[in-house]
Amino acid sequence: MRKVDRFPVEGANALWQVYRTVSRMKAVRNFIAIQLARYCPSLPAKNWIYRHVLGMKVGKNTAFALMVMVDVFFPERIKVGDNSVIGYNTTILTHEYLINEYRLGDVVIGSDVMIGANTTILPGVTIGDGAVVAAGSVVHKDVQPGTFVGGNPLRELQR
Repeated sequence: MRKVDRFPVEGANALWQVYRTVSRMKAVRNFIAIQLARYCPSLPAKNWIYRHVLGMKVGKNTAFALMVMVDVFFPERIKVGDNSVIGYNTTILTHEYLINEYRLGDVVIGSDVMIGANTTILPGVTIGDGAVVAAGSVVHKDVQPGTFVGGNPLRELQR
């Protein structure tokens, strides 16, 4: 079970009400910073943007590959430990805007974690230290430390 906070909405679906939950200026600033980071070939510069502009907690020697898309509205809810690799074109979400509610949840990625390319990480999950997530996976639940998981739905592939 993912750890998310649920906020009911009335009227139009929750995405139409997004600017009641996050300011337009924050969304624009974050969007520009994220686009710069997505294309930036320098890992130290990219991590500086994540830490100092977006408020993410990013550990020492963590590497975000090209085209990684972090949450535009709530990137400060993302924490990544030391020496982890986030693969090409991975998406890390901390929000979900649905029909009758929106949900927010922290994403915690441990140290020495390998996230394969084109993975989607949903809000409210923790990926333990030393875990490996296969490329193209959808992480919809917690991943125990040291496990190798993959697929959609996510399942353990080997220990």
